[in-house]
Amino acid sequence: MTMSQTMSAARSGDAAQAPPDVQIGDEEYAASERTLAKAFRRILPFIFFCYVVSYLDRTNVGFAALTMNKDLGLTAEQFGFGAGLFFIGYFLFEIPSNLIMQKVGARVWIARIMFTWGLISMLTAFVVGPKSFAAARFLLGLAEAGFTPGIYLYFTHWFPGKWRAKVTAAFLVGIPVANMIGSPISGALLQLGGLHGLRSWQWLLLIEGVPAVVLGVACLFLLADRPAKAKWLTAEEKRSLERRLAFEQGDIGAKHGKNLRDALTNWRVFVLAFVNFCGIVGSIGVGMWMPQMIKQFGVDHAVVGWLTAIPYLVGAFAMLWWARVANRAVNRIPYVAGALVIAAVALAASTFLDAPALKLVALCFTVSGILGVQATYWAIPSSFLTGRAAAGGLALIVSVGNLGGFVGPSMIGWLKQTSGGFTVPLFAVAGFLLLGALTIAWLGDPGADAGEARAVRT
Repeated sequence: MTMSQTMSAARSGDAAQAPPDVQIGDEEYAASERTLAKAFRRILPFIFFCYVVSYLDRTNVGFAALTMNKDLGLTAEQFGFGAGLFFIGYFLFEIPSNLIMQKVGARVWIARIMFTWGLISMLTAFVVGPKSFAAARFLLGLAEAGFTPGIYLYFTHWFPGKWRAKVTAAFLVGIPVANMIGSPISGALLQLGGLHGLRSWQWLLLIEGVPAVVLGVACLFLLADRPAKAKWLTAEEKRSLERRLAFEQGDIGAKHGKNLRDALTNWRVFVLAFVNFCGIVGSIGVGMWMPQMIKQFGVDHAVVGWLTAIPYLVGAFAMLWWARVANRAVNRIPYVAGALVIAAVALAASTFLDAPALKLVALCFTVSGILGVQATYWAIPSSFLTGRAAAGGLALIVSVGNLGGFVGPSMIGWLKQTSGGFTVPLFAVAGFLLLGALTIAWLGDPGADAGEARAVRT
């Protein structure tokens, strides 16, 4: 469809509900494209680095467990339960946090989130047993709640349609990068046992918590809430981008609503939240326990760090390729479902393999599938949520989904302790991944007729 045809449709069809003063023409569309490219280069590197640090602080306890569990007397069940409590705290404060950010702005609220989570992550180094470990993880979840959905909401303030899919995929590469960088570093830090009276896992938590505090302060100086507040954009750049965003958001709001109530009464939001839950059971469950799985290969801590990085290195390339292929398709649902099936089958297959090299290959496919889900899934809810509906809807999807971060690690820990190995728990996780695939396939594409696909050329 050409731009003139699109504008004609906007005047006569469903998109006519968008205010006429935000309809854009070819020249302004081209100008907004240039502005979006500039915003991508300016915003993404910093946000990406913040996400790398957030994911590292969320999962580094999996490496700390290699020596911490023995020092604190934690059983597999106690570790899994305590580690998973992070996501209960995250769940409880997710929606309130995102609504506060919508009101006070991303710059101040993301700065608050990062500073407090970095501080609590560092203080976790001084836990003394199962109860204090569980409490520290719960408080860390409360502190970090709202960061991920807040970033997704922030993207809706800056990037329309397929730009948002591209930006989200680039942002989520932070997951494998955090593991590629963090795993070898964490493995090396575990060699610092006894330095200045602190154990190796304490140094790991202290050192890896510092960047979040520093980046929290930096947010106050480097982020702008919206294009209109960005000092690095010209007046014309601000105008063209704001008008394009207003057109898209007006169209989405007319079709699906833009108030919090619209999101909380939309059944598609809850279905997507369940799919996210199934995916996170796999991603956090496998990610949290992978160092201990690989430790069973009979290697030392430093080697565990390097071997754990390999599935995420492979997964990073697979994630980018999968996102590029999916972004060319009108319907992303088959790509989300397909990635979940790949992860489920590979994880189940890993339990039948005894050779460490073959087991590692299976884990590479597992992680690649899980990351492929992340790269394609998040463009779906933002295709039909805008305004306060986006703030509440995205927070609901993330918060309910993140309960999988409690179920995954704790389920693996309990099943491992009762069954005596990883076979039963990994089969259980694979079952959740497969259930998520079936659910998203049943749902279909909820935003197929909304937003950028109708507002502007692709």
